[in-house]
Amino acid sequence: MTEEAKRLFFALDCPAVQRKAIAHWRGELGLRTGKPVPADNFHLTLLFLGAVPLAQINEVCEAAGQVRTPGEALRIPLDRLQVWHRAGVLSLAPEQAPQALLRLVYALEQAMLPFGFEETPREFRPHLTLARDYRAPEPESATPPEFFLHAERFALFESHKGRYRILQDWPLI
Repeated sequence: MTEEAKRLFFALDCPAVQRKAIAHWRGELGLRTGKPVPADNFHLTLLFLGAVPLAQINEVCEAAGQVRTPGEALRIPLDRLQVWHRAGVLSLAPEQAPQALLRLVYALEQAMLPFGFEETPREFRPHLTLARDYRAPEPESATPPEFFLHAERFALFESHKGRYRILQDWPLI
């Protein structure tokens, strides 16, 4: 019998006002392909863990609570629209990722190493997914993306049936 597990990832949540603004901007792109990500699911993934056994979740949370954080809120520009053709993803990303964000991700990766969740680590590419199954060139935008994701906390999310739920969060400050 397989042990029960939850599909988990660490991320920065997108504030409600920002979600609404990004969803409105995406709507003006007039996308004809792909499946739009619900605005309630907008976030910036820091580290994907995958299937985490229920018995390990408390230990994961304890380790995350020990992560050295930037000591300040993060302000991440989302100023570049991009298409990942192989993955079929349309996303917003920073032209230049803030160093504090990169240090936070590295600290999380180090804290999660003892758990062995991911055998082949992925290169961190900060982004906010706008649509999945996107099979077209980068859409033209009347106004360039000029968003900033403001985060004072990072969180452990559960992914369940296409919905995301915060299990626990920690201050960055």
